[in-house]
Amino acid sequence: MNINKDTLLCMSLAARPGNFGTRFHNYLYEQLNLNYIYKAFTTQDLPAAIGGIRALGIRGCAVSMPFKEACIPYLDELDPSAKAIDSVNTIVNTDGYLKAYNTDYIAIAQLIKQHGINPQTSFVLRGSGGMAKAVAAAFHDAGFHNGTIVARNEETGRRLADLYGYAWQEDDSTTPAALLINVTPVGMAGGAGADALSFSEQRIAQAEIVFDVVALPARTPLIQAAQAQNKPVITGAEVIAIQALEQFVLYTGVRPDHELVQRAAAHARS
Repeated sequence: MNINKDTLLCMSLAARPGNFGTRFHNYLYEQLNLNYIYKAFTTQDLPAAIGGIRALGIRGCAVSMPFKEACIPYLDELDPSAKAIDSVNTIVNTDGYLKAYNTDYIAIAQLIKQHGINPQTSFVLRGSGGMAKAVAAAFHDAGFHNGTIVARNEETGRRLADLYGYAWQEDDSTTPAALLINVTPVGMAGGAGADALSFSEQRIAQAEIVFDVVALPARTPLIQAAQAQNKPVITGAEVIAIQALEQFVLYTGVRPDHELVQRAAAHARS
């Protein structure tokens, strides 16, 4: 593409910037001949970074940990997707007015519908961070009431469980559940637990469906173990593609067709 004075900048803010968003968005801009460019950033000065988005006319910003809640005081409006969980992963700048969304929540809600999960299904959700909050909120709002939050940190685990009326446990060994959900870094490429399972083989055998929110790799050890037992799975690759697509639509007003989105996601993971 030819960058010029009219090119619109979109960006991301993360403690550890990755390449998925940059490759996904820029691929779609090129394929659709849109005069945009996307760049990943980190910052030690969040108020100044948000001020820069407003002052420089940066069209959109993806927000990752640890900024998802910390950025809220510097924004003008929260969409219901962000307000419901007091967590932001997307900022849209319209003539200096900053409105925040949470497309993680939107992605989880879409996947619950796409995979036809019955709200009567019991689940165990491992994790208690910002993404776990988005997942728990989406399941709660979809009518799932039989859930248990598993977290070693009792304070954050109980807080998340109490927020949505779920139980809390330090471990999942005694909790039967038809749906297993991993929202921890276990199984993430490059991490300390990259080769580990977030749920045991026995727990997987007892489950009906397995959901791993970890996006890289697309087939985490948990997903591989579940598929080896012929269990239906939902992958983090599905989550990250949907949430990035919804960000793209918010920034550009353009919704690419499914085939192009799949090509963009594959390109971003390559």
